[in-house]
Amino acid sequence: MQLVPHSALTAVMRRDKKKAKDYADRHGVGRFYDDATDLINDPDVNAVYIATPPHVHAQYAIQALRAGKPTYVEKPMATQYQDCLDMIKVAEETKVPLYVAYYRRALPNFLKIKAYIDGGVIGDIRAVDIRMYQPLKDNLISQVEENWRVDPQIAGGGYFYDLAPHQFDLLDFFFGPISAANGFKNNQAGLYEAEDIVSANFRFESGVMGTGSWCFTAGKHNTTDTTTIIGSEGQIQYETFGSKVVLAVDGKEKETTSFEMPKHIQQPLIQTIVNELRGEGTCPSDGVSAARTNYVIDRILGKIAVADGNP
Repeated sequence: MQLVPHSALTAVMRRDKKKAKDYADRHGVGRFYDDATDLINDPDVNAVYIATPPHVHAQYAIQALRAGKPTYVEKPMATQYQDCLDMIKVAEETKVPLYVAYYRRALPNFLKIKAYIDGGVIGDIRAVDIRMYQPLKDNLISQVEENWRVDPQIAGGGYFYDLAPHQFDLLDFFFGPISAANGFKNNQAGLYEAEDIVSANFRFESGVMGTGSWCFTAGKHNTTDTTTIIGSEGQIQYETFGSKVVLAVDGKEKETTSFEMPKHIQQPLIQTIVNELRGEGTCPSDGVSAARTNYVIDRILGKIAVADGNP
């Protein structure tokens, strides 16, 4: 935010005032607060970034929107789809912009993949397959009580709820909305309350089909982060949390490209937000697109019944 032209970090807030001051001192921020309302109502703050755990995203976003401040919310947008709808409703009522931190939409590797898809490089898209297997974090067992990412009351679910939204948001970016999704979840290791393994099937409005499998208690040799896009004339394979893209077109040599990531991973998306607020461009990640991802995740985990309708 400090490196983007026409942007400045004016104030920060943390519940622990000493830690807020420490952050402000280390990052050259002029003001710090221990109450979110004070930051939101600061007359020199004209946009708000909500970087809390998900369970209070809706509360603070709605407060900021009602104060007339364009709002940038961390992902996932909320812990449940209904909260996303409530946030969108307030944004529409107040006519204040609402953005969500799906910053991969602005990174060079994913823009290149979208160009491949839109350009028909691998022909007509048939299907997509997601595979994510991770070993247990080394400190997970000893710190599980402090790890909000595996507390469904705070995070909405477990690591699936934390990581899979990036994957599904990218697919929404590439192919448009998912119209149907379902899945199975389980807690195999029993180390925390949230699910630690998930499988899913989904279908896009365009007719493209999808499958996915996630396990967060796999052996280290099984570690993988691979999404494969299957076309009528080839395939694209990539890492959601890496920089490598492999393009395989029928009759041609396979191409592997590793893209250089920006020093600050969110900077390109924040640049689009600043541009849009200045009337000089458009941000590709807003509340409406982000809510669709929450809908898909909640459908897969069984938090939304089919009768509740489409996003």
